[in-house]
Amino acid sequence: MSIDLQKGQRLDVGLSKIHVGLGWDPAEGKSNFDYDLDASAFMLGANKKLVTDQFFVFYNNKVSPDGAVAAGEDDQSGTSTAGGDDETIDIDLDRVDQRVQEILICVSIHEAQERRQNFGQVGNAFIRIVNGQDNVELAKYELAEDFSVETAVEFGRLYRRESKWRFEAVGIGYRGGLNELVNRYQ
Repeated sequence: MSIDLQKGQRLDVGLSKIHVGLGWDPAEGKSNFDYDLDASAFMLGANKKLVTDQFFVFYNNKVSPDGAVAAGEDDQSGTSTAGGDDETIDIDLDRVDQRVQEILICVSIHEAQERRQNFGQVGNAFIRIVNGQDNVELAKYELAEDFSVETAVEFGRLYRRESKWRFEAVGIGYRGGLNELVNRYQ
């Protein structure tokens, strides 16, 4: 049975292999361009910075150096599914490098400024945690905020606590897109 999370809520993951699904529905008639939203994972050390640049998993670096985090295919329009996952990230928590204390899952809008797009034009955005062995959904967090100027959002994070992995629903938006996130965690 899946748990509906609210912003700030946490849960013990209790699994080694998880599938992170991210989804959204682009608003009709708000833009002349497709909504190309991109999922990314920042694998952070105890200092809240990337362990190395290679631990930033996104469309140009699809697998972390430890092989623990792998990005799925890039949905460049947001219309490939109706209510399902538009982008995915698969994580094997047993393989995560010991230096990594947190895996931050984010979504940013590609070319947001040029296309004049923001998360206020995207509806039904969610992140869900799925058991990687049997595909049963454990938890889902639906973003309720109206991010009318933000072009990147931290959806959730996995973090180590007493040698166990936990998940937290985050929901923090940024105006500077993927560049702002990279600058923040690099």
